[in-house]
Order: sequence, then C-alpha cells, then structure tokens
Amino acid sequence: MVRADPERFADLFAAFGRIAVRRMFGGEGLFVDGLMIGLVMKDRLYLKTDAESRAPYIAEKLKPFSFKKNGKTIATSYYAIPDRLYDDPEGFAQWARRAHKAALVKT
Repeated sequence: MVRADPERFADLFAAFGRIAVRRMFGGEGLFVDGLMIGLVMKDRLYLKTDAESRAPYIAEKLKPFSFKKNGKTIATSYYAIPDRLYDDPEGFAQWARRAHKAALVKT
C-alpha cells in the first residue's frame, strides 16, 4: 500500500503548521489533530468551509468539491483554493486557519 506523503505539502503548510495526510475516496484527506480541514482530489486542494468562512471562496468564483451519488450531484463544504495561494504559504495559512476553525465548529 502506498502511503500518503505529508512532506509534499510541507512548503505550502509551513506557515500554518504540521498536518497528517491520509488516503481516502481516491484522494487524500488533510488532518490537524484528527480533524479533517482539507482534501486533495485530482491534484486540486480543497479546504473546509462553513457559512462564516465561505464568502471569500464565492467572491473568487471558486467551486466546492462535488461528486455524483444516485444520479445527483452532491456539493460538499470543501472549496477549491485560489491558484495564487499555491505560491503564497503566508496567505494560504490564513485560509487554512479558517478551515481549521470551521472543522472545530462542526465537532
């Protein structure tokens, strides 16, 4: 079994902190202290949102991760991050902190 490599996200998450990466559903889940704050599907990173943190994603016309089930499209609360954040660990850390906060609220 191939294990997910959390070090491949080390640069991106440097300003945020350490994460755990687990394979799941054909992608990877990104966890902080057992809470899932993000996921990676088809080389696209999505972060957890809630009603309070979703506005910046919508303002940038970003889409939620969605999947088909029983012929219906199900949208999740995980939204794609803006491409610009892949080269901006400090900016990304702010978005990741909001995702962590959203995950904490759901527990």
